[in-house]
Amino acid sequence: MLSTHYDIIIIGTGAGGGTLAYKLAPSGKRILLLERGGYVPREKDNWSTLATVKEGKYNTKEIWRDSKGKDLHPHTNYYVGGNTKFYGAALFRLREEDFGEIKHHGGISPAWPISYAELEPYYTAAEHLYSVHGNRGEDPTEPWASAPYAHPAVSHEPRIAQLAEDFARLGYQPFHTPLGVMLNEKQMNRSRCVRCNTCDGFACLTNAKSDAQVVCVDPALEYPNVSLLTNAYVERLETSESGREVKRVVVKREGTEEIYSADVVVVSAGAINSAALLLRSANDKHPNGLANGSDVVGRHYMGHNNSVLFAISRHPNPTVFQKTMALNDFYFASKEWDFPMGHISFVGKFDANMFAAGAPPFAPHLTLDYIAKHSLDFWLTSEDLPDPNNRVTLDREGKITLSYTPNNLEGHKRLYAKVKEMVKAADCHDHLIPLNAFVGDRIPLAGVAHQNGTIRFGNDPQTSALDRNCKAHEVDNLYVVDGSFFCSSAAVNPALTIMANALRVGDHLLERMA
Repeated sequence: MLSTHYDIIIIGTGAGGGTLAYKLAPSGKRILLLERGGYVPREKDNWSTLATVKEGKYNTKEIWRDSKGKDLHPHTNYYVGGNTKFYGAALFRLREEDFGEIKHHGGISPAWPISYAELEPYYTAAEHLYSVHGNRGEDPTEPWASAPYAHPAVSHEPRIAQLAEDFARLGYQPFHTPLGVMLNEKQMNRSRCVRCNTCDGFACLTNAKSDAQVVCVDPALEYPNVSLLTNAYVERLETSESGREVKRVVVKREGTEEIYSADVVVVSAGAINSAALLLRSANDKHPNGLANGSDVVGRHYMGHNNSVLFAISRHPNPTVFQKTMALNDFYFASKEWDFPMGHISFVGKFDANMFAAGAPPFAPHLTLDYIAKHSLDFWLTSEDLPDPNNRVTLDREGKITLSYTPNNLEGHKRLYAKVKEMVKAADCHDHLIPLNAFVGDRIPLAGVAHQNGTIRFGNDPQTSALDRNCKAHEVDNLYVVDGSFFCSSAAVNPALTIMANALRVGDHLLERMA
């Protein structure tokens, strides 16, 4: 049995843990990264829609349960870099208003204990770190920023440029999606990114996507004080007799139990697995789960109301790199409705293999190949609201159970109808095909890419598990740095906020350890 002490242990290497490791690496502190998976193999299947989407080659084979005890096959990945290895790299800031209370049709989206202004410098730092390309001033809901994007927006291909012009002609305000890719359009011969059609939902074979492994973990490991253990599953955290300090991190690696300890332990396993780890770590001082005297650990799970909508245009869509345009005209209350609807953008371009992986029945005269060549593949996101009954628990066997009842759906329904109206006006056929989950058994609950909210932060220990610095109220050396800390989900991808918050917490930890 191996026992080693570090200054900091970080459990997980994704948007939270990987970014935090990068921030802390120059400090000289001894840092241990624990990752339950290994590196994504670099192979041609990285870019195969058949292997990646239809066969689910890189998905975890782990089985969770839903609220009825039925098997749930989560669409998630356990690798160095976490889910950023397969994300679409759309890196949005939350809107400034998202940090305050917002009234929705389905209820109240609560305020955060920190303001946008407090996180803004870290948003800027995260955008620069992750090579985000974008144009300030195009998005009508964009919050103020202290600096421009370091890289110009990724250009539209002709079909998307035409659609943007059509939407603008109709009075909407399309803008370039902020994307974290290592692209040099002025010198493509020197560009790592080649604008391929297998970016969103795929691992990048050329390491040109700004994921946490490429941008943060690998550079952090160049420091001699930073170590990484792969295939290291953290079974539980054990505390001192007082329960106020994590003393032992119990790891199962290659069938062997290993014990590690650190002055500071950071949990960054993703909102679902981080909550599960704290629940697995219950003891006499923490009978409901570690740091769970408030009974909020695992509760308030959010993952957005997401839909993919395929508009079958009369015009071919030969676009290769499609995910360059977005609209936020209906993000807040508007002249259309008194409540927020949400965010409109694109997914990566679908091909016939991806449609075959789990698409609903199509009009019989439309072949998958025709659909793939003519479809405009929209992504719709609306905010779901924190509900204590939407939660992560463990069953008797210790398996994760994810219980979730969708809420605040009226805005999403209206957003869907609005997109339908928009694309009709822009000369698409009246074939709009909804798809809520497109991998595995098509259970919407399985799509957990935007998971957040299960270990919320706040100023009141009675209603939150973490303080404003993401330290557990009840455990002096325990932090949680991933999407778990969110009080509300907003309606954009949470990745950039997780990254920015990791940099913010990193500054706090540097002060603490000085």
